[in-house]
Amino acid sequence: MSLRFLLDTNVISEPTRLLPNPRLVERLEEHRGEMGIAAPSWHELLFGCERLPRSQKRDRIEHYLFTVVLDSFPVIPYNQAAAAWHASERARLQATGKTPPFLDSQIAAVARVNDMVLVTANGSDFAGFEGLRIEDWNG
Repeated sequence: MSLRFLLDTNVISEPTRLLPNPRLVERLEEHRGEMGIAAPSWHELLFGCERLPRSQKRDRIEHYLFTVVLDSFPVIPYNQAAAAWHASERARLQATGKTPPFLDSQIAAVARVNDMVLVTANGSDFAGFEGLRIEDWNG
C-alpha cells in the first residue's frame, strides 16, 4: 500500500484530546498504512511537547508521539524538491499580498511534491497553494 495522505499537525494531535472527533478517528483507522507526516509537523509536535513542564500530561503526550505516531506514520522529509516548490509558491503568494506561515508552507510542499492529499482541519491555512489537494476528515 502506498502513502496517499499527509496528516497535518492538528490531525495527528486530535486523538490526544479528551473527546477526539469520532469521524476523524474512524478515517485514521480506515486509511491505516496510507498516511504519513511531514518532518515539519514532527517538529511542531516535539516543540509543543518540549515546552510543557514535566507532568503526567507531558509523559502521556511523549508516549503517544514515540510509540503511536512514530510506529504508525512514516515521517516524510522536507527535501530539495519540497524546498524548490516551497520557494516558488511562497514567492508567488507574497507577490499577491499573501504570506503563508512558514511551517504550513513546508507541510504543503511535502504533500505536493510527494503527490499526497493533505488532511487538515485548517483548510484555510493551505487554500492559496496551487495544485495542493486538501481534505478535512472532521465532517
